[in-house]
Amino acid sequence: MTSITRTTAPDPRHDEILTPDALAFLARLHDQFAHRRQERLEARMSARTAIENGRDLRFLPETRAIRENTEWRVAGPGPGLEDRRVEITGPTDRKMTVNALNSGAKAWLADLEDATSPTWANIVGGQLNLRDAIRGEIDFATPEGREYRVTATETPTIIMRPRGWHLVEKHLCHTDRAGHRRPASASLTDFGLYLFHNAHALIAGGRGPYFYLPKLENHLEARLWDDVFTWSESALGLAHGTIRATILIETISAAFEMDEILYELRDHAAGLNAGRWDYIFSLIKNHRDRGRSFVLPDRDRITMTVPFMRAYTELLVQTCHKRGAHAIGGMSAFIPNRRDPEATERALAKVAEDKRREAGDGFDGTWVAHPDLIDTARAEFDAVLGDRPNQVDRQRPEVSVSARELLDLSTIEKTVTDAGVRANVSVALRYIESWLRGVGAAAIDGLMEDAATAEISRSQLWQWIHQGVVTEEGTRITRAHVEHELHEVLRMLDRSLDDRYDDAENILRQVALEDGFPTFLTIPAYAHYLVETAPAREPLAA
Repeated sequence: MTSITRTTAPDPRHDEILTPDALAFLARLHDQFAHRRQERLEARMSARTAIENGRDLRFLPETRAIRENTEWRVAGPGPGLEDRRVEITGPTDRKMTVNALNSGAKAWLADLEDATSPTWANIVGGQLNLRDAIRGEIDFATPEGREYRVTATETPTIIMRPRGWHLVEKHLCHTDRAGHRRPASASLTDFGLYLFHNAHALIAGGRGPYFYLPKLENHLEARLWDDVFTWSESALGLAHGTIRATILIETISAAFEMDEILYELRDHAAGLNAGRWDYIFSLIKNHRDRGRSFVLPDRDRITMTVPFMRAYTELLVQTCHKRGAHAIGGMSAFIPNRRDPEATERALAKVAEDKRREAGDGFDGTWVAHPDLIDTARAEFDAVLGDRPNQVDRQRPEVSVSARELLDLSTIEKTVTDAGVRANVSVALRYIESWLRGVGAAAIDGLMEDAATAEISRSQLWQWIHQGVVTEEGTRITRAHVEHELHEVLRMLDRSLDDRYDDAENILRQVALEDGFPTFLTIPAYAHYLVETAPAREPLAA
């Protein structure tokens, strides 16, 4: 007998999501795909080792025919996805859900991944909030009595982002046919519960079940997702191709397989997104031991106009439009400060410049992390798109990007400063502490930060230490120096009795200061969540 069982005590509303039928569907998903997921994760390790040992990424010779075939196209946008010029991103807590639906954006990336700290309450609560929102039953009241309700006549199309293949959901346990018990796949859990409860309601409302797929590293991982989609559509009585996916190109290896990723998902693909921060993290992670040529400067100096980032985005737009897919631009995470209008005006000018570049390059839409940025972003895309919903017809035949250009850091000015080191320590520590308290989208130094920011920060610290980088001021970056900066940051913090800075400090040491390099900081950090064991209960058989 196969089953999915809970390892947590009951919660008043969790049974509305964790129904016997929903858990049985999850069990069947795991029976079909859990083993293949594990195979893909093992293949990641092999590929990463090859890069560490000196093998440069390349466009795959064995898939050349797919890239050179000009005939095939993807399914493209489903109902409600034709115009995506501004998408707001954010976690699925109840207040954010209401604010996102009222925001005026064309779409909402409802995030169970990098902007959500995966406490069990957040994960199941997020599913409840999405279910209520899709049925028009969402509202929110603060302890002070302030009420939030959806008042917009036209709400954004919801695009849900599940957690990546590398993560588990330890509050659910999968028992396979051989009797082996393992934590459930976080990806299959997030996807399966959302699809099971909402697909038919979304279709009845004139839209559909749409997903952002994070952290894919190659086209074989895309093939796995496509098989998950096809199997799930059949199991739930949905027409083939009902599900639509936008794939985040946020790993360096995926940048070399954009055509192939779209091809594998062609019956379900709507577009690609330039996940800029995770992309930079992936480049550092995979090349951290490859010498000084792969060292990057202070994080705020890595702009979208540096050559290797420019090559990445130009190739993404060209690839998408060649295949009839949307190209969605990167995040603007600035938080407007009404108490400092001059600083806000300067920041909004930078946001406008960034979105003007994206729209001019051919992107069909973009991301913002705060509702107050929507008008600024929309104005830049309106100026280019006019009344058109997108600019997929702009093919960009003049773009030609080589493998060398995607990896060429030789022209980048690589200044690292004492302030850059201190900023990475501070941001990583404060974000991890927020994450441990259950807040995955954290306001830090005027920006809305998620896990990608902490990943860049800690990976740069690790690389700078191991490559013996010297700052512009003449400071050699060593473990001792970073320890000193960590001590200073901790000393300056406004501590409270219930903060999680002690745990955050230990995690930061583990992921940035030890010889080993965890592939994602959220994996060791997740160990700090306790599982509340439920009374024994009968498993739900598939």
